Amino acid sequence: MISRYSTKEMNEIWNEGNKLKVWLEVEIKIVEGWEKIGEIPKGTANATKKRANFDIKRIKEIENVTRHDVVAFVENVREYLGDEGKYLHLGVTSSDIIDTAMALMLKKSAEIIIKDIRDLMDILKENAYEYKYTEMIGRSHGIHGEPITFGLVLALWYEEAKRNLDRMLSSKDNISYGKISGSMGTFANVPPGVEEYVCKSLLLNPAPISNQIIQRDRYAYYLSVLAIIASSIEKIALEIRHLQRTEVREAEEFFYSGQKGSSSMPHKRNPVLSENLCGLARLVRSYALVSFENIALWHERDISHSSNERVILPDANVLVDFMLKRLTGILRNLIVYEDKMKEDIYLTKGLIFSQRVMVELVKKGMDKKTAYEIVQDCAMRAWEKNLIFKTLIINNEKVRKTMTEKEIEKCFDVSYYTRYVDVIFERVFKRFDNKVKNL
Repeated sequence: MISRYSTKEMNEIWNEGNKLKVWLEVEIKIVEGWEKIGEIPKGTANATKKRANFDIKRIKEIENVTRHDVVAFVENVREYLGDEGKYLHLGVTSSDIIDTAMALMLKKSAEIIIKDIRDLMDILKENAYEYKYTEMIGRSHGIHGEPITFGLVLALWYEEAKRNLDRMLSSKDNISYGKISGSMGTFANVPPGVEEYVCKSLLLNPAPISNQIIQRDRYAYYLSVLAIIASSIEKIALEIRHLQRTEVREAEEFFYSGQKGSSSMPHKRNPVLSENLCGLARLVRSYALVSFENIALWHERDISHSSNERVILPDANVLVDFMLKRLTGILRNLIVYEDKMKEDIYLTKGLIFSQRVMVELVKKGMDKKTAYEIVQDCAMRAWEKNLIFKTLIINNEKVRKTMTEKEIEKCFDVSYYTRYVDVIFERVFKRFDNKVKNL
């Protein structure tokens, strides 16, 4: 997954070489911690730091014998060290290294994704204001409902991105915990002072209590947030796909010069980028499910989580980073057909104004049941016979007895539906901007 979808910045976190560098960083910090509490000779940490190194090819050779990746890593690092090598990996277990290093890698990944979300929010806000008053039809069940604006659609997505930003910030804090507490988490062979030093040096929090591992509810929370973000991306991508349908064509992905939509049909312009995002969202959600399964392990630990985490943790971060960047690009280059949006408001020949007519009849004194039945009867006849809804309403005797023609005409004014756009934008954008300023 890394080779196909990862950006350079995210790849630098999850490639094999960097993983081992972070392992080594943790191991050296543990040596420093031992020296800090006076349990090993002074100068050991400095000597270790100067000489310590590793060779991926050599680690693989050792692992072919030991069948244990951390043991192979530690043995290889010791090959670069002198007498101080005996203090490397002292009193700790493999998960002390793996889980503390993983916290660092997840924290850095979270920081990239947080930036991605902010970039997405910037383009959503920019587009929302550009199309703030662009009228379009709102749909429920895929059927025309009542008028909205495209700016409101974008503002809705912005608000959801804002929630995803809050979730990601929270999950970053939640995952930023290390543990250097030994085989069963009791500190029997490595005192708490070492853990405190290591975590503080690495800008992590020490887990208040652990067994042999960092508890996997932390990972599940992190991956569930990524799954929600991926689902939000899918939501936006799916709407773009709907709007690009030939019968709708209210918006579409940018089509590059030389791009081909089909191997057989030269006319095709397909929403392939958005479709790609919808497919990847399914994969990210599946990783979240696996992370939930990893919460329950045998006693103080087993390794049933270990194999799948080597896949789901790098891949989920790589994919969400890629997806956020791709979606931001789609929205930055989105083609919006404003005239078509306005045209489609009247596609049903005025049926979308049915609720307004019914409400006004009730306001004029007609009971709700009667008003609904009159309006629905006119609406169904207009729908089935392709008639103009307003004409049927004006010609209805009961309606004419209740409302004047001028009052009826007012019911078909699109601006009635968009009169609170400014209020909604104030709630979405201005209040958030003020909150950010006060942080």
